[in-house]
Amino acid sequence: MAKKIGVTMEVGNDGVAVITISNPPVNSLASQIISGLKEKFQDANQRIDVKAIVLTGNGGRFSGGFDINVFQQVHKTGDISLMPEVSVDLVCNLMEDSRKPLVAAVEGLALGGGLELAMACHARVAAPKAQLGLPELTLGVIPGFGGTQRLPRLVGLEKGTDMILLSKSISSEEGLKLGLIDALVPPVDLLSTSRKWALDIACGRKPFLRSLHRTDKIGSLSEARVVLMNARQVAKRIAPNMPQHHACIEVIEDGIIHGGYSGVLKEAKVFKQLVLSDTAKALVHVFFAQRATSKVPNVTDVGLKPRPMKKVAVIGGGLMGSGIATALLLSNIRVVLKEINSEYLLKGIKSVEANLKGLVSRGKLTQDKAGKAFSLLKGVLDYTEFKDVDMVIEAVIENIQLKQKIFKEIEEVCPPNCILASNTSTIDLNVIGEKTNSKDRIVGAHFFSPAHLMTLLEIVRTENTSAQVILDLMALGKAIKKVPVVVGNCIGFAVNRTFFPYTQAAHMLVNLGVDLFRVDSVVTSFGLPLGPFQLGDLAGHGIGIAVKDIYAKAFGDRMFVSPLTELLLKSGRNGKINGRGYYIYEKGSKPKPDSSVLSVVEESRKLTNIMPGGKPISVTDKEIVEMIFFPVVNEACRVLDEGVVIRASDLDVASVLGMSFPSYRGGLLFWADTVGPKYIYERLKRLSETYGAFFKPSRYLEERAMKGMLLSEPKSSRSRL
Repeated sequence: MAKKIGVTMEVGNDGVAVITISNPPVNSLASQIISGLKEKFQDANQRIDVKAIVLTGNGGRFSGGFDINVFQQVHKTGDISLMPEVSVDLVCNLMEDSRKPLVAAVEGLALGGGLELAMACHARVAAPKAQLGLPELTLGVIPGFGGTQRLPRLVGLEKGTDMILLSKSISSEEGLKLGLIDALVPPVDLLSTSRKWALDIACGRKPFLRSLHRTDKIGSLSEARVVLMNARQVAKRIAPNMPQHHACIEVIEDGIIHGGYSGVLKEAKVFKQLVLSDTAKALVHVFFAQRATSKVPNVTDVGLKPRPMKKVAVIGGGLMGSGIATALLLSNIRVVLKEINSEYLLKGIKSVEANLKGLVSRGKLTQDKAGKAFSLLKGVLDYTEFKDVDMVIEAVIENIQLKQKIFKEIEEVCPPNCILASNTSTIDLNVIGEKTNSKDRIVGAHFFSPAHLMTLLEIVRTENTSAQVILDLMALGKAIKKVPVVVGNCIGFAVNRTFFPYTQAAHMLVNLGVDLFRVDSVVTSFGLPLGPFQLGDLAGHGIGIAVKDIYAKAFGDRMFVSPLTELLLKSGRNGKINGRGYYIYEKGSKPKPDSSVLSVVEESRKLTNIMPGGKPISVTDKEIVEMIFFPVVNEACRVLDEGVVIRASDLDVASVLGMSFPSYRGGLLFWADTVGPKYIYERLKRLSETYGAFFKPSRYLEERAMKGMLLSEPKSSRSRL
């Protein structure tokens, strides 16, 4: 039976009206909930038998905030009037300015608009471990129900600004210390304590406090200006290309200078402007795109249930294998780590231990939990322990013969239902599994490095992989806090295939005479955390050499071949691993550009000999962005055309989580659609006329440009999945 959505009010014999929000699973504030709240508060304020009011949420949760589906509707229609009027009509007038005291009874979570409603109450009573926060900036907007004004007044300007800018949630225990929460009680006593508190305010036994009118925690104007100046520096550092952080600080400042109510009015105005911004559209798109990845036709809609994965074997204890093992251990999954000799095994176990220690030192994990996770690891040199594993993940070097040998061996020693997965980043799974008889159990589990930190898991299916195996791996991915994206089987799969032109385009620019450190700087200014050359240093240049031939065989007609990486390795520069690549790496300091690498670059330029008339080309920063990312968009078009992904938005999620493409640009294809397929096509066409086939527009891109269609528009059910 469907749970009833709405707002109810019950008036007890004590004269307390309990207003309850009910909208499972998190009591989100949909339009009908907001209408219901307005109606119930009006009713409670008018009834003579009501002395005080308690606001709470159904099912052990107060409220997870405003219904984000409304943002999506506004973005589709451009109609801002779809946003309900809440901040003044409901929160200020009916709640905070009510003559009857109002207490919030908070359990589970009070996030975004949920916390804003609670802060408009005259007191807040909470159960332990409730999550409190204002995460609106992650969606490109600011709090819109008065949160920018009330939170700093309740917890202090510095803490409040910090919580909003960093979208940091706190526990109700911390909330009590800060003054956001007035009392902490067991869940069983939550309603009774809240009712009594509300009556105590009504009788004058407890103070009748309106958050918006408080100034005791704001400090003097000069102190406030120092806090806000520091906040602006933080915003500049963490969100250089986003408008909402700076807008938020402006709104907070307005309330300090002109008073809380003025701040509320400015907040409502700025909120509506930001809802329609490109940043909000992009971030809301990524939010819904990530949700959509969990829907896989003929897998998640056919009544199958995932099987539990209690014991997983990982073959190979290198960088990837040890990272994968760490991710599994952190979710209480027993791991068998296999290596070929004692030296490599010890190294792999030490890597896992170092990963766990790193999380402890950064405050992400307690020592106790790290110890428990490490105790679930068993290192082995043979297959004896494989007799009862639920899944094997092979994570050895990219060598076809070695992988084929391993898959033949594990097929023989593992249980008949055991999933046989490979962490290969490039090799065709049909080739890896061609010597086995269990092709329905073979699947790609492509993690991204470092595997215990990066959230993307590419699940690669062949035409033979069973739906059950896909579902099991999706469930495992979610259990270990990854975002699984199901993709088709091809060289490089979705992410590495799409982004293989990325490094090559950077190499082409450098061979055309552009400074490599400028290329990195332009790419980081665009929004990626690292430029292509520093990324190469971090990954290790040996990887690029290892997969070069595989890509050349598959995509040779549209590759730019550069000798730069070979020359770099020849000069003893392996990247971060040995302290020197394009940059110099010293412990305890940031990477520094190494000017002595320019002699290696000059040698590469002589060998490629592509500079027009032997002179460096002159390009703007915008042209650098286009020459690097437009070929990537072009390859993404081929990936869409071949049906490698289920939907275009899956590639957006994969680009954000796998390649750190800026989420505030909405992912690769969303950004490309914003730029315009016609413009990208025309630029690539001109570039191909000057620099050759590497830039030649794909058929799919040309077709979309000519028809005036978006790249992300589905044309038909072309997905191979």
